[in-house]
Amino acid sequence: MQGEMAADPYFGHAFVFRNRRGDRLKLLLWDGLGFWLLYRRLDQGRLHWPKADTGAVELSAAQWAMLVEGRPWTPLPTLEKCTPTLL
Repeated sequence: MQGEMAADPYFGHAFVFRNRRGDRLKLLLWDGLGFWLLYRRLDQGRLHWPKADTGAVELSAAQWAMLVEGRPWTPLPTLEKCTPTLL
């Protein structure tokens, strides 16, 4: 797994997988004694999975919370630089 994902499961990285329909999620996590396998199934709706150019995506805690709650996950739009002017 380490070679495919470019991350080390024994160094605190969590691995998250979803099914094709997008209503189920599996989390694989090492806690120092063994692996945890967590499974979540949404009764309604779908998981809003972030787009990835590569096989892996790094999420912040806020993005993770939105993902597991089934809320749409989209990056914030970039803001244009604003320069003050005299009136």
